[in-house]
Amino acid sequence: MSKNMSRLTRLSTLVFVLVMGINHALAAEEYGIFERILEASGTFNDTTTALDKALAESKLTLRAQRDLVFNDKVQQARVYVVTSPAYMEAAKGESPDTISAQILRIGVYEYGEGKKTHIDITNPVAHAMVFYSGSQDYDKLIAAAKAVAQEFRDVVAKVPGKAVQVQLEPIRSEKTLKKFNGDGPAKMMAKFRNWKESQNEVFNDKAENFAAVVARVERALAASQDKGVGDSSGWRLLSKIPVGANAVYFGITNEYTENKCIGINSDFRSEGKAKDAPHPGVDHAPAMPMEVLVINDGKETKVIQYGEMWRMQLYFWDSGYMAFAKNTLIPSIIFSSIDQALKPATVTSASP
Repeated sequence: MSKNMSRLTRLSTLVFVLVMGINHALAAEEYGIFERILEASGTFNDTTTALDKALAESKLTLRAQRDLVFNDKVQQARVYVVTSPAYMEAAKGESPDTISAQILRIGVYEYGEGKKTHIDITNPVAHAMVFYSGSQDYDKLIAAAKAVAQEFRDVVAKVPGKAVQVQLEPIRSEKTLKKFNGDGPAKMMAKFRNWKESQNEVFNDKAENFAAVVARVERALAASQDKGVGDSSGWRLLSKIPVGANAVYFGITNEYTENKCIGINSDFRSEGKAKDAPHPGVDHAPAMPMEVLVINDGKETKVIQYGEMWRMQLYFWDSGYMAFAKNTLIPSIIFSSIDQALKPATVTSASP
């Protein structure tokens, strides 16, 4: 009897160890679309000044920055748009329609009781899992994404404060990220489309007209005007980023979208919400800006924007299903507004 009990004890222990190991492995495979990397010790202004200096001394390339406008302006939030030459080099052989993985963002924001300043990033690894899921060099690109994530941490380590590594919601497994087509019952809202299927073509032209199309899109976006938090119909052009020879990323934003995204994400969250900092959704600031892509696939030049319901789920699913149901028209409003801003670019002209 004692021998059987001993065997049973050993078997139970083995099962416990295996289960714990599996749980640990599963936990290790979960990635936030955002990652908090610093709890700053200084004020917002002190922190952004130190980060400006650290970025200038780094190998990263600062492409744009933007102080977001949302709700009652009681909290500050700034987004930095950056690229990594090393990461771009690692991905130079990839299809031009994958360039969204190469646009990296840093958020600096006031958060929680006492409005402490934090820094987070769009997680390069999670984004690589989404956009490079079909690549033959997937493993190499994931390694490159991990290297650039560490580069971010090294740069931000020069900013006064406590270094952390916290995965922020929405958090998903690698398997989910590689085939991401929406979340839960809201997949139908995203029409069950993955990133590639969510690239909506605004218009196309001949492959040899790539440079002229880029110029037309730039003119159209530069001519658009941000009309404030109450009007979705205008945009401001933040950045134009060539990625390789056959793709250009345009980063655009407006106060309407910033206000809606931060506000809706804050509505149903309790953690991080305080009287002096009522908008915990500021930790999603690096979801901005929105993007317009111009790509030449060798056959034609395409102007693309993402299905905004797909994009909103990628970045804001933790707002909760009720938030999506309550604001189901917002993605469509943003999508249509970008479409309208690009309409002048659909008209060809003799000169770019």
